[in-house]
Amino acid sequence: MGCFSSKVARQFPGHEDPVVLASQTAFSVSEVEALFELYKSISSSVVDDGLISKIKERVEIIMQNMAVSIFLFMQEEFQLALFKNRKKENLFANRIFELFDVKHKGVIDFSDFVRSLNVFHPNASQEDKIDFSFKLYDLDNTGFIERQEVKQMLIALLCESEMKLADETVEIILDKTFLDADVNRDGKIDKSEWENFVCRNPSLLKIMTLPYLRDITTTFPSFVFNSEVDEIAA
Repeated sequence: MGCFSSKVARQFPGHEDPVVLASQTAFSVSEVEALFELYKSISSSVVDDGLISKIKERVEIIMQNMAVSIFLFMQEEFQLALFKNRKKENLFANRIFELFDVKHKGVIDFSDFVRSLNVFHPNASQEDKIDFSFKLYDLDNTGFIERQEVKQMLIALLCESEMKLADETVEIILDKTFLDADVNRDGKIDKSEWENFVCRNPSLLKIMTLPYLRDITTTFPSFVFNSEVDEIAA
């Protein structure tokens, strides 16, 4: 197994032992191995370098392959937002890529991939889901969600789902959101305000859970292969 592991590590930079990744996430060892098969398919979709790279002209291909492979059964709103539009820059796909690229190197390696997907697991903590969703809207990484950022996301979502709302309606939605969430009335939503807002509106976290990640090995049996490691006892 040592030779196998070293060979995989050379082929796939950032690859970690499935046992280690399983111990640090909600995935089982067999699910981590299934994710590795998925990762290999995605990372080789354009350039077979063992990494998922954010090259402008290929990011949509990568995200669409991910959609087909693993997000096939995810909530409709999130799937539309991330993967529907193939012709222009996709704000949601780009933002997800940025958040998955935890080392900020412009690439997603396997350990990034598993640890980032973990937040969408049904068994992931609500705290992690709230944190990720906050970062999703905090486009400028300032530690606050500002009105313009929410407007950008809302308009992008409407465009992706081919819905049209009058400018006045968009502003009404923004007004209501900030009236409910911006408790101290400073024109932005901080992490504490976002957490309270989400707790009062739990439906906002629905897109943060992908039920089929609970057991990817049965959802996507084509990814199951002979395990290199015995499953960890619970």
